[in-house]
Amino acid sequence: MRTDTRPFDGQVDDAELQQLAEVMRTTMLAAPGVGLAAPQVGVSLSMFVAEDPGARDPEVAKVREREPMPLRVVLDAKYERAGCDDVAFFEGCLSIPGYQAVVARPREIALTGIDLQGNSIAEVVSGWSARIVAHETDHLSGILFLDKAEMRSLATNASVAKLWNQPSTQQAAAELGFPLPSGLVM
Repeated sequence: MRTDTRPFDGQVDDAELQQLAEVMRTTMLAAPGVGLAAPQVGVSLSMFVAEDPGARDPEVAKVREREPMPLRVVLDAKYERAGCDDVAFFEGCLSIPGYQAVVARPREIALTGIDLQGNSIAEVVSGWSARIVAHETDHLSGILFLDKAEMRSLATNASVAKLWNQPSTQQAAAELGFPLPSGLVM
């Protein structure tokens, strides 16, 4: 989990790659989660899957800019900041079950990579989908969400649900005494 993954260069054939993507998606959904990187299942390959049904609560969807994201399988993913705003929300990880912390991430990222068919990906991803893609892409470089988290906010899932169950992180930041990103604060 703490090392760079290997770029995809045909280590497995198309059928095996498709099968790996299907197993990763099944594992992600069973967890349940919205993203999973190959290192999280013991495979040192630069690959992730992500899929998000979106937020059920309209207020949460609006504040977090959380729209449904169809299944994505991305190989050799890289991202860079595409806008100037950061947004901070509680974030968790299937590899660190039971805990969440506030993480500031860019609202928009420029994603590059390739899909399962070998087509190039070069697009801007925004909102909650950008958070998911950035989180999973970080895994490919050995970076965990805790490396970017506001550690004063680290809490169990139960504590987050009980104490910080709001669409934004403003109350948590005020009560725990940590700054939120300047610009548009969430």
